[in-house]
Amino acid sequence: MKVLVIGGSGFIGPFVVLQLVDAGHDVTVLHRGHAKPVFPEAVRILRGDRNLMPERRQEFERAAFDVVVDVILSSEKQARALVETFSGLTGRIVALSSQDAYRAYAVILGTDNGDLEPLPLTEDSALRMNPPYPPGHALKMQAIFSWLDEDYDKVRVEKALRASTNPPVTILRLPMVHGPGDPLHRLHPILKRIDDGREVLLLDANIANMHSPRGYVEDVAHAIVLATTSPNAAGKTYNIVEEEHFTEMEWMRLVAAAVGWKGEIRVLPTDKTPAHLRLPINSRQDWLVSSGRIRKELGYRETVTRHEALRRTIAWERANPPSISLAVFDYAAEDAALRITHNVVK
Repeated sequence: MKVLVIGGSGFIGPFVVLQLVDAGHDVTVLHRGHAKPVFPEAVRILRGDRNLMPERRQEFERAAFDVVVDVILSSEKQARALVETFSGLTGRIVALSSQDAYRAYAVILGTDNGDLEPLPLTEDSALRMNPPYPPGHALKMQAIFSWLDEDYDKVRVEKALRASTNPPVTILRLPMVHGPGDPLHRLHPILKRIDDGREVLLLDANIANMHSPRGYVEDVAHAIVLATTSPNAAGKTYNIVEEEHFTEMEWMRLVAAAVGWKGEIRVLPTDKTPAHLRLPINSRQDWLVSSGRIRKELGYRETVTRHEALRRTIAWERANPPSISLAVFDYAAEDAALRITHNVVK
């Protein structure tokens, strides 16, 4: 197959490209050239801004791509331009969406105060009606995701994509992805505290039993490749998420065990938790997501064991600490909280 990957030079894209090449496909990557991943020699590179793609329609027509995979689609405007650019020029589009499209996520954030959503969430669960984040959030996140559109909204993206039947579109809702290259450094707050010699890790009781949809980057890439290469995926929507779900407490334990840490994890009542460790969310709404459809229809299975996935991620995190940390490490406040509470979870 001839595959065009849009934005394949960031976190997830290079793994997708490598797996496609390893499977024998002809791959072209369109990116701006800001990142410098090491692609196999067989990969063709097109330099350019995805927002200017309509101007290159004749070039894409000559290339005759079988499938177009958009890794960095973030706004309704971009989705409409994508469909218009490749209408009649490709067999399918595969577009990455997010688990933040579900109404349950809005309930968790408190932007929707209605009834709780039934679990687990499936591809047919209700989508949110409101924007996912407060005004200005996308602009702040552009410091990490430079491709992010200021009008980011995966629900509007999906709506625009579903209007297309030529070409048909496959939508993939991604989880919280960890692994080598993670721009959010999701394991960093736990690892830094352990590496700094902290003997007790604190956790807000409001989030301790919350689940989050997670996935290791190489497994997520494998799911994307399956959807890209399977004609049965045309016009379908799939959740990508690990089959086994972990609470925040369980996840913290898994990471701690992976580095041989023998300390304690202590759950504190929210009013006793330092402010920098609190998350003002509605924890009555959990975030359990089913990936049953992609497993049944496309035969998706994780390709990397959890132990190995954590080992690779931890090694990368330690070798590549973030230059700008999103986490706060106020150990004085954490020590003060420890002195006044005794709710130890072993």
